[in-house]
Amino acid sequence: MNYTLPTEVKNILNKLQQSNFQIYIVGGAVRDLLMGSASRRISDWDFTTDAKPEEILKLFPDGFYDNKFGTVGIPSKDTKHLGGGIFEITTMRKEGVYKDHRHPVEVSWTDQIEEDLARRDFTINAIALHCYPELDKSCLSTTGSINIVDPFNGQDDIKNKIIRSVGEPDKRFKEDALRLMRAIRLASELEFEIDPKTHSAILENATLLKEIAFERIHDELFKILVSGSPYIGMIKLREAGILQIILPELEKCFGIVQKGPKHDRIYDIGEHSLLTLKHTPSTDPLVRFAALLHDIGKTKTVKTEPDGNVTFYNHDVVGGKLVLDIAKRFNLSNKQTDKLYRLVRWHLFTVDERQTDSAIRRFIKNVGIENIEDMIALRIGDRLGGGTQKAVSWRMEEFQKRIKEVLKKPFTISDLKVNGNDVMKELNLKPGPKVGEILQKLFEEVLENSSKNNKDYLIQRIQQLH
Repeated sequence: MNYTLPTEVKNILNKLQQSNFQIYIVGGAVRDLLMGSASRRISDWDFTTDAKPEEILKLFPDGFYDNKFGTVGIPSKDTKHLGGGIFEITTMRKEGVYKDHRHPVEVSWTDQIEEDLARRDFTINAIALHCYPELDKSCLSTTGSINIVDPFNGQDDIKNKIIRSVGEPDKRFKEDALRLMRAIRLASELEFEIDPKTHSAILENATLLKEIAFERIHDELFKILVSGSPYIGMIKLREAGILQIILPELEKCFGIVQKGPKHDRIYDIGEHSLLTLKHTPSTDPLVRFAALLHDIGKTKTVKTEPDGNVTFYNHDVVGGKLVLDIAKRFNLSNKQTDKLYRLVRWHLFTVDERQTDSAIRRFIKNVGIENIEDMIALRIGDRLGGGTQKAVSWRMEEFQKRIKEVLKKPFTISDLKVNGNDVMKELNLKPGPKVGEILQKLFEEVLENSSKNNKDYLIQRIQQLH
């Protein structure tokens, strides 16, 4: 294992070791290093020590401690490599009794690293790395002074690509129910399988998630969405009975098929939604979330016509309203909510290269200029998720060209070849609402036909509109 630690990480290790404290690197950084993932940037560094929080703060005056679980945060100054994040140093703890499936009733310190690792969630996260950067520049080189503490054989589970609970899985999940989703998230991120005993405990304890705040559920869900296999992650959430708890609107889509003489559908709405997520060419978790939810309005608009065809008229409108409720439940920001709503509400846009400039502008206004590429990505996922073999049709290619053309043309009143001064001069008017009304009428004409954005023509129209 050859890897040079970031300077700030070495400084943390050195300071605590020089003060005669034990200090170990723990968590995802150790797991990634053991997986040989050092080639990609590791930005999430966690530590555990036998130093108490107040002792840690003496060594790191810029640190902060605002919890009772022994975790001190130390801001990183390395914005280039570590993203300016937070290093977390936690005093080693023993296992304890938990309340509300999240918080321990009391926290007991220990100086035994094995006791601290015994309270952790999964074996691949219950490995500690003890190294001496003073003695070896790289610290983690094959000849360096390192010691791996692995009491639960996490290295074997990494090698075999297994997610396994530390100790009894039922106990682990009852301590913190969010671990149910974390197991699936890790399986999705790392492309690991979940140990059968651990998986059985997930199924048995899924309803515990009802007691977890959606802000925390949001974090795990979005980590699944940005993983390399979000499609697999969602399948695992559904198999575990978790999807119906966190996204009942999506769960209701399974089993509903658009069938009839005019249709030849091979997937139900739920399966189509998962496949849309799989094929949407975007890594933005919000775009992937929209792909997952784009058809949820169909459950409330499904109707069988007299000829036997199943329809979902206005499901985009209904779906838009539903995602506003979901956004509120997941505590999304106003900006995130607006984007999610637009992508779901307007995903049924008409793709026609013959549309007028004004029709294209309405599309741009509805979707938002900043969301156009994301909407195209969602449409691609929708096509491929419905069984179409080609991601982009020739009509879509022409439609995208039309969007670019229209965006080059006047789009706001300020783009007109005349302004308020021209209106006041031609009509001998003083500043006031009348000037704005005339400019608005001219603007609407130009939206319909951009060739009318000609100063001579517009001056003539000003005189006619008086």
